[in-house]
Amino acid sequence: MLANYFYKMKGPKKSPPMVSLFEVICSWLGAFLGISFVAYAHYNILGHTDLFMIIGSFGASAVLIYGAIGNPLAQPRNLIGGHIFSAIVGVAAYQLFNGYIWFSAAIAVATAIAIMHVTKTLHPPGGATALIAVIGSQKIHDLGYLYAVIPAGLGAVIMLIVALLVNNIPKSRRYPQFWL
Repeated sequence: MLANYFYKMKGPKKSPPMVSLFEVICSWLGAFLGISFVAYAHYNILGHTDLFMIIGSFGASAVLIYGAIGNPLAQPRNLIGGHIFSAIVGVAAYQLFNGYIWFSAAIAVATAIAIMHVTKTLHPPGGATALIAVIGSQKIHDLGYLYAVIPAGLGAVIMLIVALLVNNIPKSRRYPQFWL
């Protein structure tokens, strides 16, 4: 019985084939433009305010929405909902348990995953968005629930707009696969 348990970890499939150079270029272009717009807004529009636009989890979102566009986790509902719900959960966890950051971090990520499952918005970078709300700087903590709007929601919307525009340029690519 124990042998069967460990045998499952072998993985029954081979790795997928390499993508074409064209796919690599399309993914690169989308990621470059998506992160560029969010970073530009961060440094040149909001730079003189207490608001900010870019968070680390957007890098992981870029991998999905520009590099794995057919993946269910990369679809608009998942991108937007995953970041917003996770941000709300992360802020709540920090505010409720900020005296125990280790616990707050764990409860934020675990609860964000549960909420994303229930709302059909599972987006792996959402886990990072929740975690950032807990372990982030004082600037992030000072935003409170505004963190769910700016940067999490608005940044995700900007990246989605770029994904819609760039991913549909080539005839061989279609994004999104579904909205709701």
